[in-house]
Amino acid sequence: MDTHDLVAVSDRRQQQVDRVLKAFFSDSRYRAEKLGAPYSALWQTLERNTSGGKRFRPRMVMAAYESLGGTDVDAAAHVGAAFELLHTALIVHDDVIDRDFVRRGGPNVSGSYRDIATTAGIPLPIAEHRGMSVAIIAGDLALFNAYRLIDRSGADGILRTRLHDILDEAMFVSAAGELYDVDFSIRAEPPTVDEIVEMERLKTAGYSFEGPLQAGAVLAGAAGEAVDALGAFGRNIGIAYQIVDDLLGVFGDENDTGKTTVGDLREGKRTVLLAHAVTHPEWAAVEGLFGSPDLTAADARRIREVLESTGSRRFAEALARDFANRAWEALVNPALPDAARAEFQPVVASVLGRVR
Repeated sequence: MDTHDLVAVSDRRQQQVDRVLKAFFSDSRYRAEKLGAPYSALWQTLERNTSGGKRFRPRMVMAAYESLGGTDVDAAAHVGAAFELLHTALIVHDDVIDRDFVRRGGPNVSGSYRDIATTAGIPLPIAEHRGMSVAIIAGDLALFNAYRLIDRSGADGILRTRLHDILDEAMFVSAAGELYDVDFSIRAEPPTVDEIVEMERLKTAGYSFEGPLQAGAVLAGAAGEAVDALGAFGRNIGIAYQIVDDLLGVFGDENDTGKTTVGDLREGKRTVLLAHAVTHPEWAAVEGLFGSPDLTAADARRIREVLESTGSRRFAEALARDFANRAWEALVNPALPDAARAEFQPVVASVLGRVR
C-alpha cells in the first residue's frame, strides 16, 4: 500500500469515527436541552474538546480490526469512539490535576468555564475553581459514556463483556499510572528509570495502544494468541512513543512539534531523561533550575547541555529504540497475519523516525 492509499484509509477511518461521535453528541445535546440551557452548553463544550484530535486510538482499533479480517466497520467505529471518549475523559481530568486551562492552543473545559466566570466579574480563584469543578463533571460524563458506545456497537453477549473488560482494564491501569505520576511530583527522591517506564506503561500505553489494539482484535474474532501479540506490540510501542514524546518535549523542533521545549523543564516533568540525569554528579549544577516556574530560555539551554553531557539524551533514545524493536518482535508472531504486520510496520517506523 503506497502513501496515498495509507492516507486515504486513515482518513476514511477517522471520518467513520467522527460520524459516530457527531451522532452521539447530537443525541446527548438533545437530551440535555430538556434539562436546561446550561447543561446543553456543557455538552457543546465537551464536544469541542473532543474535536480536533488525531483520533489515534480509534484508528488503532480499526486498524487491528480490519487487518484481522473484520468487515463491520460501523461496529469498529463505535468501539473506536469509545476509546476516544475515554481519552477525552482522562485528559479533561488530567488538566484538572495539572491545573491547566489550555489544551491544543485553546481553552479546555476548565478554561472555558473559568473565562465565563471571569467575564461575569467573578474573582479569579473562584472562577478557576468553578472551571475545574465543571471539568470534573464533563470528564465523568465522557468516562461513563465510553461504555455506552461499546453497547451501541452491536456487540452482545460474551463479546460485549470482553470489550467492556478491555476498556475497564485500560481505564483501571491508567488511573494507577496517573496516581504514580502525581506521587512522583511530590516525592523527595526522584523516580528511577524503571519506575518512569512503568508509570508511562500504565498511564498512557495501556489505553492508547494496548487496549485499542486488543479491542479491535477481539471484535474481529481473532484467536487469543493474536490478541496477546497485538497487546504486547501496543504495550511496547506505547512506551517507546512516550519516551520519544518526552525527548521531543526537551530537544524537539518547536516548528515541527507545535510544543514548547521549555514547558516540560519548567514544569519539572518526571521523565526517563531526568531519571537518568540525576544519577550523575553534573546534574547538581542545574538541579535548582529544573522545575522553576521562572525558568528562562537560557536556563533551559543549560539543562539541555547537562542532559547531553551526562549521556541522558543518548540513553533515552536508545531505550526508545529498544522498546520499538520489542514491539516489532511481537508483530512477527506467526499468530498474526501479514496484513497486521503491513498495517503496523509504519507505526514502528514512525516512532523510530522521531528519534533524532
